Amino acid sequence: MNSPIAKIYRLGIKELWSLARDPMMLVLIAYTFTVSIYIAATAMPESLHNAPIAIVDEDASPLSARIISSFYPPLFKTPTMITLAEVDAGMDQGDYTFALNIPPNFQRDVLAGSKPTIQLNVDATLMSQAFTGNGYIQQIVASEVNEFVSRYRSTTAPPVDLTLHMRFNPNLEQSWFGSLMEIINNVTMLSIILTGAALIREREHGTIEHLLVMPVTPTEIMLAKVWSMGLVVLLAALVALVFVVQGMLRVPIQGSVTLFMLAATLHLFATTSMGIFMATLARSMPQFGMLLVLVLLPLQLLSGGATPRESMPAFVQNVMLAAPTTHFVSAGQAILYRGAGIDVVWPQFFIIVAIGSVLFIASLVRFRKAIGQMV
Repeated sequence: MNSPIAKIYRLGIKELWSLARDPMMLVLIAYTFTVSIYIAATAMPESLHNAPIAIVDEDASPLSARIISSFYPPLFKTPTMITLAEVDAGMDQGDYTFALNIPPNFQRDVLAGSKPTIQLNVDATLMSQAFTGNGYIQQIVASEVNEFVSRYRSTTAPPVDLTLHMRFNPNLEQSWFGSLMEIINNVTMLSIILTGAALIREREHGTIEHLLVMPVTPTEIMLAKVWSMGLVVLLAALVALVFVVQGMLRVPIQGSVTLFMLAATLHLFATTSMGIFMATLARSMPQFGMLLVLVLLPLQLLSGGATPRESMPAFVQNVMLAAPTTHFVSAGQAILYRGAGIDVVWPQFFIIVAIGSVLFIASLVRFRKAIGQMV
């Protein structure tokens, strides 16, 4: 039982027992793959949801009544009818995000073809709702006015009928995107944290010296940390995908969960190696935490999970091709959202393995150097 595989297995079991005795890490794992995913999917509502709107109706006409009745939940709250003198005070106090002022004789001027002006006041401090709601309100008012006028004037049907077909997310539900991307991001984050913390914990507790006098090599020590911490993250991601995403959030998975787990396994090989490399650079957990912020934020924000890579500068796109997260996000989205098979995502798998091998070798060289300094 002194074969390298047996030693790697036993060292990995030691890492799992060490993790089991760390309550803070266990809480972090549980939170990351349960509450964090649920919050990411549900706590951030649609960009326009129950937006408060007030309307000043100085026309009191059938047309203004149609416009008022067209605003209703869930996009807008039921409109609050106010006077013109109450607009500024209500906007200053933040009571309304939008205040629509329908001027006197609005219906008469519309029917006369004189193109009257209708004023929309927007609280732009709520940038997301202000940007989206502004467009919705313009469309709603224009649609109601056109339908009202069409009763009196004939309209020409457009020569082309555009039919929209939403694939992969028919109702454009943000929870479908948020929950799955949170799993992908948390796999990266937690794998780096666990492996880095495992190495730093041994250094701070003095157990790394015990390993140095044992008949084990740095490669075996690294592989033990990689497989043990990677297994923890992989199982946590699988539980989150099945019970939180599919169970609690009712998000449909288009592709193979097994294929996604394979992609996550290859990705974990790269990120756990990255965590060990970062741990050899840091001398304590606070230093490791600061280094983690510098590395993790670009990995999550520039890999295509938060913003499409096509909208980024060409320089950023090219640089991020060296990050395993870029290819993991691409493969994960293709599998989970579009139901892609291995024939589609094998290039991403190959690149992740190549990047992971480079990271593992670099981490091993750095790890041997760090061990040599302790001897």
